[in-house]
Amino acid sequence: MVEQSKGQKRQEVKMLNRKLLEITGVLNVESFDSEEFLLDTELGFLMIKGQNLHIKHLNLEQNLVAIEGLVHSLAYLDGNASAKSKGLFGKLFK
Repeated sequence: MVEQSKGQKRQEVKMLNRKLLEITGVLNVESFDSEEFLLDTELGFLMIKGQNLHIKHLNLEQNLVAIEGLVHSLAYLDGNASAKSKGLFGKLFK
């Protein structure tokens, strides 16, 4: 297993058969519908696209979210912490 330094951020993404997605390190759910989720995570904004997506479990105190549905893609919009200050729309419309 990889050891991490103090203060280093950590995130785990687990997917089971493209139907269940469990993610740690989630700070906030920015937006969601049945086809797209936008999550603010410790490592940047994460966009999840798919069909019939819905939240199975959400615990922001423990930074956990579980999403069910058919997952098509996962993409980080920006893992750069300094760009976080630009705001969500600044990142989306570069």
